[in-house]
Amino acid sequence: MRKTFIILGLMLAASASHAQQGWFWQNPLPQGNHLESVCFTDADTGWAVGYAGTILHTTDGGSSWNFQTSGTSQNLCDACFTDASYGWAVGEEGVITHTIDGGSNWDAQTSGITQQLYGVYFANADTGWAVGQSGKILHTTDGGSNWNPQTSGGSHALRSVFFTDDSAGWAVGYYGKILHTTNGGSDWDSLTLGVSTHFNDVYFTDADTGWIVGMDSTILHTTDGGSSWNSQSPGTPSYASLLDVYFTDPDTGWIAGEFGTILYTTDGGNNWNAQTPWTSACVSGVYFINGRVGWAVGSGGSIFYTTDGGSYWNHQTYGTLENIYGLHFIDGNTGWAVGRAGTILHTSDGGDTWAGHEISYTSKDLTGVYFADENLGWAVGRDSTILHTTDGGDHWNAQAPPTPRHLNAVHFVDADTGWAVGSNGTIIHTTNQGSNWTAQTSGTSIYLTSVYFTDADTGWVVGGDSTILHTTDGGEHWNRQAPPTSRDLGAVCFVDANTGWAVGNDGTILHTTNAGSNWTPQTSGTFNHLYGVYFTDADTGWVVGYPGRILHTTDGGSNWNEQSSGTSNELWGVFFTDARTGWAVGNYGTIIHTTTGGVTAVEEEGGEFTSLPENFSLAQNYPNPFNPQTTIRYALSKGSRVTLKIYNLLGQEIRTLVNGFQPLGTHSIAWDGKGKSGEPLASGIYFYKLTVERNEVRFSEAKKMLLLK
Repeated sequence: MRKTFIILGLMLAASASHAQQGWFWQNPLPQGNHLESVCFTDADTGWAVGYAGTILHTTDGGSSWNFQTSGTSQNLCDACFTDASYGWAVGEEGVITHTIDGGSNWDAQTSGITQQLYGVYFANADTGWAVGQSGKILHTTDGGSNWNPQTSGGSHALRSVFFTDDSAGWAVGYYGKILHTTNGGSDWDSLTLGVSTHFNDVYFTDADTGWIVGMDSTILHTTDGGSSWNSQSPGTPSYASLLDVYFTDPDTGWIAGEFGTILYTTDGGNNWNAQTPWTSACVSGVYFINGRVGWAVGSGGSIFYTTDGGSYWNHQTYGTLENIYGLHFIDGNTGWAVGRAGTILHTSDGGDTWAGHEISYTSKDLTGVYFADENLGWAVGRDSTILHTTDGGDHWNAQAPPTPRHLNAVHFVDADTGWAVGSNGTIIHTTNQGSNWTAQTSGTSIYLTSVYFTDADTGWVVGGDSTILHTTDGGEHWNRQAPPTSRDLGAVCFVDANTGWAVGNDGTILHTTNAGSNWTPQTSGTFNHLYGVYFTDADTGWVVGYPGRILHTTDGGSNWNEQSSGTSNELWGVFFTDARTGWAVGNYGTIIHTTTGGVTAVEEEGGEFTSLPENFSLAQNYPNPFNPQTTIRYALSKGSRVTLKIYNLLGQEIRTLVNGFQPLGTHSIAWDGKGKSGEPLASGIYFYKLTVERNEVRFSEAKKMLLLK
């Protein structure tokens, strides 16, 4: 049985089985899925919802956000709470999920449709509406136990719905659609403005005063209940799409939109002024509980918070949001990731912490990285960028390639010998750590995406138009191989001189057992593009791609099974150091990690994996590092006896946070950095250990955290 050790070999987890989750977030934190909507019921209690079924919850004003189990992997578009207990979220495929306990449990409701739902609003705990594609309007008078269709009179998508009471409401959508009802939706009347602009949101502060926002920076305002609408000037670029609007009174309001847009008014919109949320990405939702305290959410899981009406916005999320394109590890602890705008990240603790550089060595996108050992490494990217380090990445120096081409991938077989590939059929080679790079003749002008060598002589390169090149003399001669596909190929991986795989567009997976003399297609089960592949042996491998797709095989690819990545972000690369320990990277700074090969599993005595009860997990504390308080969250699939304890580096128990029976669901608890007697603890590394007992089965897991004062 594998055991959990801490410093000096002290074993914290000594139970008969060791529980671990599948894939979990390492960057950004708490997560990186796009957030669409945010809602608060008071200054402490709020929720944010978004892609891949994401629901986040806070009880401390956003100082910490905890995952809730939505029960769906569909993208969620909007949420509405009538109080701290009753809430609803809606999204793709007609999904409606509902909670009566603040989100500890979310239960699916039957919408009766498969069209996407974009907006939801409840006037009270019983009476609500949801709107979506094809002009769909749904209505309930029993809290969603039954949803009934209402007639919108059109087929254009409706993006938002708002009611000032259980009778008077508005819905807006594409092609200038504005609907109004005075009888709870029994009848919806359409208002024609003679415009084709797509409207995204509607908000009213009373029965007369409201605003609509939409594409091309459109802002409309009414003071007569919508009988007439007047345009307001946004004072922002006309190409920005405005996505959400919120007012705390008839004068004070905010609008969120594309390109980091947050607009603010104190005179009902006669004048709108831009605020700075410190992002250029999309801001999808905004919510205020008064004229000063508010939150905004958006791309890459961004959460912003203000206590001064938006004059200054603080981040409540941590980590880079730049796209990550490549990664490489030399062992289970030490690795590097590279990406957009010269991003270089490094970890020495398996990804529990990822550190960037204060110094920018390039502004070019970096697409590939490889390390020969803990010191010697290379990163390549656009505009013939090659960076080299001899101190593990503390310092990087530029190297000079022989051709001004974009470089996409790099691979070394030892500290001296390596290759890089890129646009226009570029293949370059070095035998002296990159002091000199020489061009090799690829025989093609195709865009080359990936390179892999099993020794100094034997290698493969793949690229566009089903290109596969092979060499047996270190690249002096490259020969084209003939795969059974016409698709672009994005990545290649071999486990020996004969056995390899290549992946590409439209779900393409190719496999060879004779060095590529013959390539045979494998059934991926998807038509999505695949960008990365990695195998630890001839049987065990992973493929990643769009949208957040992870496939896994334990029989060399005869069967591929989808794993739950927990994200819909595009994944560009995957790397494993053994059959259990791996990482995948992608857009919006995505770094996800697994210690179970991507499956949710229990390691029993003897080392075998069996299925874990669904949703049993212990998350990394957040924030981490922390001062003075951090939150620990965990999920139970069934009611269990739970203990959660804090230990120091010597393995001494510092404090017990939980000791007793807890029901199924997601739980979280804050630790204030104090010991048993309430004494403040010194800065340093601490460990928290969760033990769950149910019947005769015992699960345990420990993680480390850093207190900084």
